[in-house]
Amino acid sequence: MDFSLWLAFFAAAWAISLSPGAGAVAAMSAGVNYGFARGYFMTFGLVMGIWTQVLVVGLGLGALIAASSLAFAAVKWLGVGYLLWLGIKQWRAPAQPMVAATGEAQVTRRTLVLRGWMVNAVNPKGTVFLLAVVPSFLDITRPLTLQYAVIGATLMFTDLVVMAGYTALAARLLRLLKSPTQIRALNRLFGSLFVAAAALLALFKRA
Repeated sequence: MDFSLWLAFFAAAWAISLSPGAGAVAAMSAGVNYGFARGYFMTFGLVMGIWTQVLVVGLGLGALIAASSLAFAAVKWLGVGYLLWLGIKQWRAPAQPMVAATGEAQVTRRTLVLRGWMVNAVNPKGTVFLLAVVPSFLDITRPLTLQYAVIGATLMFTDLVVMAGYTALAARLLRLLKSPTQIRALNRLFGSLFVAAAALLALFKRA
């Protein structure tokens, strides 16, 4: 794509990454539970989820999901169920010192990557958004594969930067958590945020 067109998409990508949503909640939850060094692996999964969405849209499957009521509902409710599971799991987490504060590793990096991938990959809002926005930045007279690769790389860069900020900000809270009451309150806060994200996704409908 032309450089001027890419600059416009680059600006849009920052807005996409900065907007609060399930990805931001997941990144902050990982940061507050596991610290920055381990929690940031969640972001790699989130980026892989974005790439999955770009691939789906690029292959034309996104249009099918957006057009088919059954396919759209299946993906949507899978995403709702997963976010609810994350919320309940966070809400019921034991009120004990966070992993990063104790040096223990209860969750593997691979698990964090997988969780992040699930958050973005099964979110039909992302599919519909890409279907609505990406065509405006494509030049149909040029190879589309390379353009989709540029779009995916741009979204990857902005998400890596923005989610690093969210994760680091949440990880700083580790130093403030001293009592079980504080830890329990924070667990329930993030649990509630996941449930809220699930509720918003459940209310989302195709245009």
